[in-house]
Amino acid sequence: MEAEDRFARQIKKGILEMLVLNLLARSPGYGYQLLTRLAQAPGGSLQIKEGTLYPILYRLEEEGLLHSDWQTGPGRAAPKKIYTITPQGIRRLEEEQRLWKQFLGDVQYIENWEDTL
Repeated sequence: MEAEDRFARQIKKGILEMLVLNLLARSPGYGYQLLTRLAQAPGGSLQIKEGTLYPILYRLEEEGLLHSDWQTGPGRAAPKKIYTITPQGIRRLEEEQRLWKQFLGDVQYIENWEDTL
């Protein structure tokens, strides 16, 4: 069980940036909203804590991949920090998706590999 947990954490750590960029490429959002969207994945493997998500958001914003604005909604006094992906963020997402697909293709190749020697 411990090896399974460690493996899942490593995979998650490697793809969370791409998933966050992907969600924000679809529509701007705020932290809790992103946590909820990730948690809705049917396998349940993308449930993460705020302490995992917010450092990713801050780093992506610092790198110029996201932009944020404080906004208030109807009937809400406290503002929310809304994140929007930048053109540079779209380019990074496309590159990460390309690399992810290449990685998946290599994994599938190895899984289907037959020893022909």
